[in-house]
Amino acid sequence: MAAKSPPPLMKKHSQTDLVSRLKTRKILGVGGEDDDGEVHRSKISQVLGNEIKFAVREPLGLRLWQFLSAVIFTGIAVMALTFPDQLYAAVFDSGPVSSKTSTRLYGGALFSISLIIWNSMYTAEKVIIRWTLLTEACYLGIQLLVTAVTVIESGTPSLTTGAVLSICLLFALISVYFYYQVGRRPKKL
Repeated sequence: MAAKSPPPLMKKHSQTDLVSRLKTRKILGVGGEDDDGEVHRSKISQVLGNEIKFAVREPLGLRLWQFLSAVIFTGIAVMALTFPDQLYAAVFDSGPVSSKTSTRLYGGALFSISLIIWNSMYTAEKVIIRWTLLTEACYLGIQLLVTAVTVIESGTPSLTTGAVLSICLLFALISVYFYYQVGRRPKKL
């Protein structure tokens, strides 16, 4: 038996064959729109997901705000853990506290929140950034309420306490502002 040689390979020029090109793109699913109106450029982007639509358009100053918040929360936490009497006296203009445990627990909670804020600085995920900002805003709102009630109960308002209340309100408003800015849908280009 004689061995037959295979037929010569014919090269198909799909660039010139429009029908073949459209069929190929249809089979691969390339060029179609998804539910969000995004046009996929390749099958790989369909399988892996289109990262562009998950990217966060960060509001101006967000990362600076996260850094300042992390530094302030860490600083106050360290002060509450190491010098509870001085922190309490500085805020409420009163003498030493009978129990340092509550102030140290406060410092531990602040330190935990500061760790969350520090870690949120290294992510680009919108959900994590929003939850961190919401955590910060909720904490500051509760801090504002507790400090105001304590001042009203003690009946000794001071300039320092007023400054603490004002700063808590300002920081809560800034956190809420960034929370809503990160959550906004980006404009279609």
